[in-house]
Amino acid sequence: MKKIGETRSCRLLREESGQTVIFVALFLGLVALGFIAFALDVGNLFREERMAQSAANAAAVAAAEQLGANNASNEQAVANAMATLNGFNTSLATNPATVTLTTPNTGNFTGSYVQATVSMPIKTYFMGAFSSSMSTVPVSATAISGGGVNSQICVCIDGALVMQGGSTLNASGCGIMDNSSSSGSISVTSSTIDGTSFASASTGWNLTGDTVNVPADAIVAGESTSCTPTLPTAPTFVVGNCITDPGAAGGTHTFGPANASSTICYKGLTMGANGGTSTLNPGTYVIYGNYLTFDSGSGGHSNLGGNGVFFYLTNGAEMVIQGGANVNLVSGGATKNGGGTAPSVGVNDGILIYQPSSDTSGLGFVGGSSTFMNGAIIAPGANVTINNGSGATAEGGLVAKSLTLSSNGSFKAITDTTEGNLVIYAANPKLVQ
Repeated sequence: MKKIGETRSCRLLREESGQTVIFVALFLGLVALGFIAFALDVGNLFREERMAQSAANAAAVAAAEQLGANNASNEQAVANAMATLNGFNTSLATNPATVTLTTPNTGNFTGSYVQATVSMPIKTYFMGAFSSSMSTVPVSATAISGGGVNSQICVCIDGALVMQGGSTLNASGCGIMDNSSSSGSISVTSSTIDGTSFASASTGWNLTGDTVNVPADAIVAGESTSCTPTLPTAPTFVVGNCITDPGAAGGTHTFGPANASSTICYKGLTMGANGGTSTLNPGTYVIYGNYLTFDSGSGGHSNLGGNGVFFYLTNGAEMVIQGGANVNLVSGGATKNGGGTAPSVGVNDGILIYQPSSDTSGLGFVGGSSTFMNGAIIAPGANVTINNGSGATAEGGLVAKSLTLSSNGSFKAITDTTEGNLVIYAANPKLVQ
């Protein structure tokens, strides 16, 4: 029954249906407020994640720049600084950001790349009311920046590199490095250079006017990294047992030890002298003083055989490949021209000629000679000269004190695992992921 003077609001409060409406309204209000709070927290987390990605991008590029400048010890500091500039402070007393730098080792991102991951716990505004574990939520992002190319070295020079008169230096699938910091260490005129990289410790050179088929960002002057070849093992021999050069007078000869695992020593060795025929058996040859000489030989062949050989030049021994000589030599374990593999010579497989650093006698390819060598030439103290149309291919590379190519001389080196890697970086590392 309606009471006199009772308002409609009072009636709603007294009646149960009115109370239910109020509780439902309050509940819906709280739910709506919860959704709003959740949306605010989630939106903040998405915002922080985007900021983390920007910080990771900047950190990765900055670290790659330091790696490219050979300042690897400074990578972490600059990465931290860039993350801080982008809102992720690594020096906070509470909940600091962390920047983790790694080198990618999978997929396309191997070699000269830096991966930066930025992470920091982010304070939530409302989610913590539901669970203490949700009071802070970690956000992180990862970026990868490329700094350039990693080039395996197959021509390693410690002194002067001189090229002139239409000469050619071809590093097939590998790089060229000159360790000398002298301003005159590189002199290239009217010549051609091919390779994946070309670098020198010197800054006083340029390649203007020459044909250089090397990526522009892999040509580096003032490179602080050096090529570091692995030196072979010197064979054991007795000087008193060394044989006087038996081939100097010409004639037909077969040289070499009894088997590929043996060593023989010559006090000089000449092949193909006076139209003679010289056959080289597999094995290790010590040339103790005088010359290792290749003449034109019978039928235009300086030597027959020569598969599975290792020459050790010592006591001032000098190698000369004379004009018109046609030389074919294959190191132990290497693949022969006609197919198959040359006999092993043991620990020095893959090395064709070794002259230790203490020996500074030269290696000369002169007068239109043609030389194929499947194996490395390692002569860190020698001056190597190739001239007058002479051509030499060394499938295994070259290590020398200096290299001079002139009058259409050419040298082709092919990837060698003994000379180390040189990291040549682009001037401006870029973000790649």
